[in-house]
Amino acid sequence: MAVEQKPLMPKATAVWLVDNTGLSFEQIADFCGLHPLEVKGIADEDVAKGIKGQDPVATGQLTREQIAEAEANPKKRLKMAAPKHKMPTVRQKRAPRYTPVSKRQDKPDAVYWLIRNHPEFTDSDIIKLIGTTKATIAKIRERSHWNAANIKAVDPVTLGLCSQLELDLAVTRASVKFERAQKRAAKKGAALKSIAETTAAPGTELPPREDAPSEGEPAPDEYVQSSELEQD
Repeated sequence: MAVEQKPLMPKATAVWLVDNTGLSFEQIADFCGLHPLEVKGIADEDVAKGIKGQDPVATGQLTREQIAEAEANPKKRLKMAAPKHKMPTVRQKRAPRYTPVSKRQDKPDAVYWLIRNHPEFTDSDIIKLIGTTKATIAKIRERSHWNAANIKAVDPVTLGLCSQLELDLAVTRASVKFERAQKRAAKKGAALKSIAETTAAPGTELPPREDAPSEGEPAPDEYVQSSELEQD
């Protein structure tokens, strides 16, 4: 249900309508979102003293025709006029997640826990969940963080960096994205690398693929094609 708009300066608009129109207190109160007694107080100069009237016609909030019709019919209620110019929708930029100073030292532990337990998470997923930086995540992955020797995997929920609901939602979204990536790769005929391969640190020796041919056995065409795609 749409919320009915009211004037930007309700009391200033009411002052102008009281001084310049023959509208009833009820009509003015309804349009401005005020109580009829407030409008009566404005008329008696007991309320809104010193407030300069705001012409709703000049600001495009009412038309002369609307006011004339309402003056002729006390039961008629005024409504905000349609804007002459459509304002573009402003997309609000999401503010970075705030973490209390007392908990910021716990972030590396939470990042390490997510890397170990949810390798499907991308760096951006981790950043959104606990509010760290890409550089910090990279250093923890590479074990080059200045405090790497003391970093231990701790659940971010336990540390109070996010709620269980937020973590569950993040896990679900990351899993869906990874599954979609697998399907897209399958359609293109390319074998998507496993999570272990994509998250392994440089220089880490990976276990052989299950479908890899044994030594001395000719390699099937599909294995050769898949390996070539991965190298590309």
